[in-house]
Amino acid sequence: MVKGSINSIETFGLVDGPGIRTVIFMNGCKLRCKYCHNPEMWQMQDKNYTPRELVDKIVRYKSYYSNNGGVTFSGGEPLLQPEFLIETMKLLKENNVHIALDTAGAGVGHYEEILKYTDLVILDIKHITQDGYHELTGYNIEESEKFIDEVNKQNKKVWIRQVIVPGIMDNIDYLEGLKKYLTKIKNIERIDFLPYHKLGEEKYQKLNIDYPCKNIPEMNKEECRKLYDEFIKMN
Repeated sequence: MVKGSINSIETFGLVDGPGIRTVIFMNGCKLRCKYCHNPEMWQMQDKNYTPRELVDKIVRYKSYYSNNGGVTFSGGEPLLQPEFLIETMKLLKENNVHIALDTAGAGVGHYEEILKYTDLVILDIKHITQDGYHELTGYNIEESEKFIDEVNKQNKKVWIRQVIVPGIMDNIDYLEGLKKYLTKIKNIERIDFLPYHKLGEEKYQKLNIDYPCKNIPEMNKEECRKLYDEFIKMN
């Protein structure tokens, strides 16, 4: 019996997809984003749920979902547990539950099967160039682009998330590049700019890990909003 490694479950999520959602935070991630605020999820932990056990827990909250809520798989990186994810999604679809996938697209394949059961992809854009992506995450951009190709092939609805890190993304050159990069992704319904924050720094201290962005200031929310307005106006 396949089992999944689940870090935590949020039962009343309001920001990870449409409506009221149950958010499943799954352990494991190949990326080491310098601004990551969930380092406790990098490593795969004990396998603590079967698909049936998780779905039984989720459907208890189904009455709260109304017409547009549902479940969001987040992390960490949910694509690193494909067998568990697919079996859980199949059971959720038997219960007619809307499924969102919050991902950076850096998984281990099985994307075609996973996306069959996915209603919405919330795609985290890390960087738009090969060098920038590797510098920021320690990984290669090609895996994410394989995932994007399959998202396009299946015409999935997409929400884009871009963290704005001062000194990296808060400039016109990056925003113009992002605008061009996003033209390769179909069915984008919304784009969110998220201001970089240091809420995860304390976790690094507890885990005895050096925090790479300790000298980078937090992104001012008003400045982030202005950048978004400029981005929207770009041709």
